[in-house]
Amino acid sequence: MSQTTKRALEASLKNLLLQKPLDKITINDIAEDCGISRMTFYYHFRDIFDLVEWSCVEDATKALEGKKTYDTWQQGFLQIFEAVLANKPFIMNVYHSVSREQVEIYLYRLTYDLLIGVVEEKAEGMAVRDEDKKFIADFYKYGFVGLMLDWIKNGMKEEPQTIIDRLSSLVHGNITSALDNYRTDIPLSKRPE
Repeated sequence: MSQTTKRALEASLKNLLLQKPLDKITINDIAEDCGISRMTFYYHFRDIFDLVEWSCVEDATKALEGKKTYDTWQQGFLQIFEAVLANKPFIMNVYHSVSREQVEIYLYRLTYDLLIGVVEEKAEGMAVRDEDKKFIADFYKYGFVGLMLDWIKNGMKEEPQTIIDRLSSLVHGNITSALDNYRTDIPLSKRPE
């Protein structure tokens, strides 16, 4: 029942965002649209931004399900783009409101989860410190999120598949190369150039 109510609140928020900006929507508006009391809203969420964050995480989890490997990262990232595009009014409204930072935090978390899975997979059998793997995933996370934020800022006009294809060409082999540079089991002089 709890998930059903949360999904109904999310649907109401997305419906209201088609009519007015996020900063003009109140908890009363959402509760009324959803047919629940304000107290029921507060039972599930602290505030509207908590609902926004929950909604983003839910959408992201669905988009990335089973797509956190080297062979599937492009598909996972494409599905993130497609999830954002499918929720364009919601994302654009949130992005242009006072909670733009929330979109960034959401994308950073989502992208990091995808990338650390890829880095861990490619590091299999290599002696690489955890903090170095995290550093590599963070580096790519900032690049990926920067591309996505520019895409959002420019109205999501470019085809997501085109961006993924270009990104795939750029990244191909570079994660393994970065991991090789951080190996602790091979002396610097013996590492591949």
